[in-house]
Amino acid sequence: MASKWREATFQQLIDEGLLEIGDGYRAQNNELGGSGPIFLRAGHVTDSYIDFSGVEHFHEHLASKVRSKMSKVGDTIITTKGNSTGRTSFVTDQFPQFVYSPHLSYWRSREPEKLCAGFLRYWSQGVEFIEQLTGMKASTDMAPYLSLTDQRRLFVTLPPLEVQEAIASMLGALDDKIELNRRMNVTLEELAQTIFKSWFVDAAATKLPKGWRESTIGEEVRVVGGGTPSTTKPEFWEGGTHHWATPKDLAPLDSPVLLNTERKITELGLEQIGSGLLPVGTVLLSSRAPIGYMAIAEVPVAVNQGFIAMICSGSLPNHYVRLWTKQNMEAIKGRANGTTFMEISKSNFRTLPVLVPPQSLLDEFQRQVEPLHRRVVSNLEESRTLAELRDALLPKLLSGELRVPVK
Repeated sequence: MASKWREATFQQLIDEGLLEIGDGYRAQNNELGGSGPIFLRAGHVTDSYIDFSGVEHFHEHLASKVRSKMSKVGDTIITTKGNSTGRTSFVTDQFPQFVYSPHLSYWRSREPEKLCAGFLRYWSQGVEFIEQLTGMKASTDMAPYLSLTDQRRLFVTLPPLEVQEAIASMLGALDDKIELNRRMNVTLEELAQTIFKSWFVDAAATKLPKGWRESTIGEEVRVVGGGTPSTTKPEFWEGGTHHWATPKDLAPLDSPVLLNTERKITELGLEQIGSGLLPVGTVLLSSRAPIGYMAIAEVPVAVNQGFIAMICSGSLPNHYVRLWTKQNMEAIKGRANGTTFMEISKSNFRTLPVLVPPQSLLDEFQRQVEPLHRRVVSNLEESRTLAELRDALLPKLLSGELRVPVK
């Protein structure tokens, strides 16, 4: 370990006035539903960013009551209950202020001249914290829970302030670029949706335009499902090189693009799936548990039985099909049925009505939207590379194995 690095417990840092930790506000149902401060629940803290879509708000007159549980720029956020315990995020100046919920805790530097908030952010992703968290989880038969008492017992190895700041700056620059790419992709997706709505939804809102025709989605694209090779036969899985997707692969996607899958199958495994290897450009829709995850495949991929896959080799291009599917999601879900969970069958999906605009209009739409999609893909690939670099650097920097230049 590098010289001048010190070990301290969180309680010691608190006693020294360097650190503040806290948990969230236990909101009552009648306190929510207004237009006041945001109430952030643990479910909105993802592995890569904070998702503010669908958050609840307090009533405005409660702002002073919940002020002590409000976020501040530089807070490290920790989820503290359930299977997501230990998921972390960081409050930047790009976020609106919000109130923490009870299943969230925050770590806040009270003396930036001695404890760098950005260092805490990355320490929460490092081995030293993760190993302690794992031990705390294993010490109880109950659901995982990280109490404030447990947090006070955490010990952290702190380098000198200038090293803390250098580590935070180096890793923060990578995360800032990843976040910029994510925000850019959100904007690009919104632009594609706006073009689709203007050209194809609003244009047909009152009557069928000249040259358009009515059809069903099953007549315009090839709709297929998938399957799961036997998991008891290693020859279907071991050493596999073919991408094999489940809805779980789509769940964490920030953008509707599939670049990789958690599992791969062999050539023998692929032979067990009737639909085979689907081509690049296939539109994927999860058809159950839940219905609605979507992506365009950027790699040849086989899928399990939880998908409706649309191969767009006919008149309708894949970007039209994806945005049409998103626009008609409520109608799709309305055709679902099931006892254990709701599922939309391929037969029920194929008969959904779709409007087919003239080919010249579809071609021009594809010409305008495809470059937006390619930029999204490029941003995702860059962010994946940056994340791999960050994850490789982080443990070496936190351990002192890799020295960083300091000012």
